[in-house]
Amino acid sequence: MKNIFTLVLFCCSIFAASAQQNGQNHAERFEQLGPMLRSPNVYRTASGAPGHLYWQQKANHEIEVELDDEHQSITGSQKVTYINHSPDQLTYLWIQLDQNERAQDSDTHKVAESSIGPRMSMRQLESILWHDLDLGYKIHSVTDMGGNDIPVTINKTMMRVNLPSPLPPGEEFEFRVDWSFNIHDRMSFIGGRPGYEYFEKDGNYLYTMAEWFPRMAVYSDFEGWQNKQFYGRGEFALTFGDYKVKITVPADHMVGSTGVLQNPEEVLSPTELDRWNQAQSSFDRPVIIRTQAEAERLEKGRATNKKTWIFHAENVRDFAWTSSRKFVWDAMAVELGGKKVMAMSYYGKEGNPLWEQYSTRVVAHTLKSYSEKTFDYPYPVAISVEASNGMEYPMICFNYGRPDADGTYSEAVKYGMISVIIHEVGHNFFPMIVNSDERQWSWMDEGLNTFMQFMAEQEWDRNYPSRRGPAHKIVPYMRSEKHLLEPIMTNSENIIQFGPNAYAKPATALNILRETIMGRELFDYAFKEYAQRWMFKHPTPEDFFRTMEDASAVDLDWYWRGWFFGTEPVDISLENVKWYKLDNGDPKEIKAREKIAYDQEEDYVTRSHNRNDITQTVLEADPETRDFYNSYDRFRVTPEEEKAYKEFMAGLSQKERDLLSSGMNFYEITFRNIGGLVMPLIIQFNYEDGTSDIEHIPAEIWRLNETEVTKVFPKKKNISSIVLDPYRETADIDEDNNYWPRQALPSRFELFKQSGAARGASTGDNPMKRARKK
Repeated sequence: MKNIFTLVLFCCSIFAASAQQNGQNHAERFEQLGPMLRSPNVYRTASGAPGHLYWQQKANHEIEVELDDEHQSITGSQKVTYINHSPDQLTYLWIQLDQNERAQDSDTHKVAESSIGPRMSMRQLESILWHDLDLGYKIHSVTDMGGNDIPVTINKTMMRVNLPSPLPPGEEFEFRVDWSFNIHDRMSFIGGRPGYEYFEKDGNYLYTMAEWFPRMAVYSDFEGWQNKQFYGRGEFALTFGDYKVKITVPADHMVGSTGVLQNPEEVLSPTELDRWNQAQSSFDRPVIIRTQAEAERLEKGRATNKKTWIFHAENVRDFAWTSSRKFVWDAMAVELGGKKVMAMSYYGKEGNPLWEQYSTRVVAHTLKSYSEKTFDYPYPVAISVEASNGMEYPMICFNYGRPDADGTYSEAVKYGMISVIIHEVGHNFFPMIVNSDERQWSWMDEGLNTFMQFMAEQEWDRNYPSRRGPAHKIVPYMRSEKHLLEPIMTNSENIIQFGPNAYAKPATALNILRETIMGRELFDYAFKEYAQRWMFKHPTPEDFFRTMEDASAVDLDWYWRGWFFGTEPVDISLENVKWYKLDNGDPKEIKAREKIAYDQEEDYVTRSHNRNDITQTVLEADPETRDFYNSYDRFRVTPEEEKAYKEFMAGLSQKERDLLSSGMNFYEITFRNIGGLVMPLIIQFNYEDGTSDIEHIPAEIWRLNETEVTKVFPKKKNISSIVLDPYRETADIDEDNNYWPRQALPSRFELFKQSGAARGASTGDNPMKRARKK
């Protein structure tokens, strides 16, 4: 036994020497983020919570706006009350003029790359020529409440309001802005989130009015004014406030909006008002307030008079609305935290039968799912609008999903519609309430929301075909060439692969955190803590990172560093497996193993051939050439060896004797980190008797050597095979090296046909259409 333990120690010393020869075995993957994060202060604590002196600004709005359905334009006038809760004296205010992103001299067009191909569509050519349309804001006046002009400076998509006198802390300033602009066709090459869609068959317009009024920029403790220019991709940082909005439209239009309708008796017909009242007590199914037949009748006429719809909204960061005579409207009530919320949908006939069946039910489901995991939805309304689009605003969002003209649709259209409704309604939580800066950190709203969307999808249907969330679905992006990758912590405008980077990768990272790194209980508690700490406030990435650690007692700096600040992929190779058995010291067993090994070693090809080619050796022909060793049995157990073994066993404890007789196997496995991103080791051991088990080794195993680690696994059973990451939890980009013995795995490729349909629209054949033909 002394010799056995000497052998084990000798093997370990060889490994240690080998590791030392490689030089430095760890870089900084397990170092704390430290100076990479903003220092905590009285406004934001080291725990990730708002500090005792946390503050944020407020901007209340009273707006009157009129829609011109003949010329596709709006004219508006707004009163802004800006309240300075900061400790700073302000000499000017910054306002966002997002419509100017489409103006003729917009930098959006100037900084966009373009090229000429051998075949160019008219839309591609128009995007190069840009346009001569009269778009962008016309600011008619900026005045104080006495009607006196206030000096302003317009810098493209930003406007500086130079205050008549400095605005001290705790004071407020009121001013008015009068403006107008021409609404653009968002279905054209100009694109964008707001605008109109024209329906040629019935000659009507559907307006999605967002980013439609001059909006206050955010002034914060961590950045001062967020006045970065709007190029079209990076979304918004906005200030909370209360809104009173009067919207004047043709009398036959239906309006949906942020906030609560204040004058339903004036704008709804008696029948619609009665149905609206019924909907407020319908908790199990939507009530149709304006039917498709009624909407189709309205499509054929044109009202000559107007109606003004009045909406109030409290504590929202933005305000959006929609208007059309095409709308079908349905609604149902949802109970959340003892309060009633109205889930509603507006859609044209082009959206049916999908929208009538699904939209409002999906809205209700989303509110319930998100509320359970964060906080009870605090607003009184949540609206989904079918607009061949996908964009979110407080209490209202614009979504896509249209069947073919015959009412059939593909599964892709159905699930695409459900997913986009979940996603856009979910944005009410992130960032409409947990109000992060989308211009700077897209992942804080898109990534967190996509993660929440994934969970809500799975609660809708156990077999839901979620595109983002499962770890293995991010692998194609993680395999991208280095020059196509940026860290998640990258400004919105600087990201090449925006969808994978801002949506899919952070959603995947959070799902891995929940399922594999932290576990659901710890993750869910910490995530809810973050949501509740920062609802109706302005969090930064540091606040999220710190809260997740603070509420779970899990050190995640290595994870944030790798997944959010880095671009390395996961590629861990199951590199080598050595099998050891504990030697019990019995000389009979030792000599028997030695004989087997000797016979195997000496039975090589030359000896095999010589059995036939050499008829007689010298030793066989001449007995006098033999000596003691020619008859000596080297594998015989001597009496001295038997005696020594008995004495050895007598000196052992019962525990030691049981271990020696257990037949325990020891598997020494070496893992190599090829990709660079450190992750836990999830190892499935398959045994010869058909059973299996899984062991989870935390990522900290890499802390002293980030490139290669070796670990011994004691097993009572004999192993037949080993699989690394059997349930595809870590987004490993090369699964071929996750097996022992190695397995050849087929790669898949997909053949698809390019679709030219509008976003979210079904086109061509589908199983539903074929079934109807039978």
